[in-house]
Amino acid sequence: MPSPRVPSRLPNPLSKCCAAMFALLASTAVAEPMLPITDTAQSSHAVLKPIGVDQARWTEGFWAQRYQVCRDQSIPSMWELMESGDYKPFLGHFLIAAGQADGDYHGAPWNDGDFYKWMEAACALLAVDPDPQLRAAVDRSVRAIAAAQRDDGYLHTPVLIRAKNGDPTAKPLSDRHDFEVYNMGHLMTTGCIHHRVTGSNELLNVAKQAAGFLEHAFADPTPELARNSVCPSHYMGAVELYRTTGDERYLRLAQHFLDMRNLIEDGGDDNQDRVPFLQQREAVGHAVRANYLYAGVADLLLETGDSKLRAPLDAVWDNIVQKKLHVTGGCGALYDGASPDGSSSQREITRIHQAYGRNYQLPNSTAHNETCAALGGVLWNWRMLLATGEAKYADWIELAMHNAVLAGVSLDGDDYLYVNPLRRLDPEPQDLRWSRTRQPFIVSFCCPPNVVRTLAELSGYAYSKSDAALWVNLYGANELATDVAGEAFRLTQSTDYPWDGAVKLTIEECGARPIELRLRVPGWCKDPEVSVNGTPVDTDLKPGSYARLKRAWTAGDEVTLNLPMPTVLLESNPRVEETRNQLAVKRGPVVYCLEAADLPAGVRVDQVALPADATLTPRFEPDLLGGVTVIEASLTKRPAGDWSTLYRPVENGPRESVSSRLVPYFAWGNRGDGEMTVWLPRD
Repeated sequence: MPSPRVPSRLPNPLSKCCAAMFALLASTAVAEPMLPITDTAQSSHAVLKPIGVDQARWTEGFWAQRYQVCRDQSIPSMWELMESGDYKPFLGHFLIAAGQADGDYHGAPWNDGDFYKWMEAACALLAVDPDPQLRAAVDRSVRAIAAAQRDDGYLHTPVLIRAKNGDPTAKPLSDRHDFEVYNMGHLMTTGCIHHRVTGSNELLNVAKQAAGFLEHAFADPTPELARNSVCPSHYMGAVELYRTTGDERYLRLAQHFLDMRNLIEDGGDDNQDRVPFLQQREAVGHAVRANYLYAGVADLLLETGDSKLRAPLDAVWDNIVQKKLHVTGGCGALYDGASPDGSSSQREITRIHQAYGRNYQLPNSTAHNETCAALGGVLWNWRMLLATGEAKYADWIELAMHNAVLAGVSLDGDDYLYVNPLRRLDPEPQDLRWSRTRQPFIVSFCCPPNVVRTLAELSGYAYSKSDAALWVNLYGANELATDVAGEAFRLTQSTDYPWDGAVKLTIEECGARPIELRLRVPGWCKDPEVSVNGTPVDTDLKPGSYARLKRAWTAGDEVTLNLPMPTVLLESNPRVEETRNQLAVKRGPVVYCLEAADLPAGVRVDQVALPADATLTPRFEPDLLGGVTVIEASLTKRPAGDWSTLYRPVENGPRESVSSRLVPYFAWGNRGDGEMTVWLPRD
């Protein structure tokens, strides 16, 4: 199979390839990762340690293609959007709050956090591809943020601007739905990443002062004040500050954030505060807030080793995977819900937006599946992987990244989805709140910079380390230059993954000590094979685990992992009523969908069915959607008939065969507006 073609660089790139810097890095042992995503290097309770984003570099194929678009198009175009204020004055809000410009606040209350996430993406990019223009944009942003911060550390431009303009009601923490703590949580994380990349303390000091404000503000919290934890990014932010500075006050602050939940007397499932966290056993409420909470608690688990935290984390994880996760890795199926549904205690029922919903409640056309919820799942599972070394967490990351996350951004990197349905009809069954067409700007702009920062940092997820072992978590062509057990270790990964399951790892440099390679065998792979220098190796290759190869390696050694990728038909648990007697198509980590563009003219998506014994033929199409493997299939077409009524007698007319192809779900909607479905009726 030919390698997917990486497109030529897009116009007006901000960054230049810094091959010389990577070559220098590759030629020497690296004592510490320059830019770990989640820095567990000194975390005594972490099973795995991170590599730096700068230590692994995508070279060609799938992830190199997505990284290049992120670097050359998404990050610079997002900076232009945020600097210009054409939609909302992201940078401008900080300038107004600092008294360097005039104006009012007009935007969502979480827009500060959106700006911090873009800055994190830019910093990650600078670690791999230094660029003076991008560095200047980051430096300008840091100066504006620092100038806007109040002397006591408070920093939330909606309130600061209102106060500056004479509003006497503009007080910190007076509205728990104002996302103040969420914004400052993202500030803490970005301050740490900025410090690791640039060596500057300027934004780190701003983050520390913001943490100091929260420490003082929540020193003696009331039950009402304790509810100021909407979308709790501040758990992760405070823990990362602790890792960066070594100051235990920030770890105590993160623990205090969690403990405050025990004070809440009138909470609800919307913000996961109806019952104390340690009593939770089911994923409930707003899915983004839920996944951010679980990620933050997993951070505390990594640093404290508190065994009491594992029970709720494990139970909630199982509940989602077994009963509430879309086949694409999408989370938060409902636009609006009530939880707990049908409870005999009416006081416990709360309205929930972007809800996890009931067990097995997984709609298609009306699925919400906010992109940020899938990304929150990635953050959570990454931390659980570091805490346990269990492959199931990397499997979820792989599923989400190849499907639910990538669907949130167009292939050209300029347009975004807020929600990610599994079926798109024309007309829709009802008017829906959010567009099913990607847009350059979404009023709720939290998802676009979240996608961008994750794609910019994804090379840091590809590998991790433990004592004398290198763990291979994600597959994609790349070069790695790191150290293992204190000795330089370099390898090259060559693969056409996810279009082909053949992966070759070539050792480029290593020390004399035996090193163990741990290769993730995805849970979907049933008959994996591994060989070293052409000789098959007898080792445990259980799906959903890490295969172990330990030996004293020599430069030039080749490890070949073969992960067969048959095309499979999936059916859902019969309790998932919306997909009962329907089939989905999956090959390797990629979920497929049918688009109207691949049907004959006049044939609608809801007219066709998929025979359970259909021949499904994969074929790589280098000129389609940037280069993807499609699945050719013969579908059956049912007569449209008259659907002017809600019900009608069954029509048992002849079925017509229709040749079609299915495309990866992540690429849907990139050929114009049209119908789409992941699930097809079983014929």
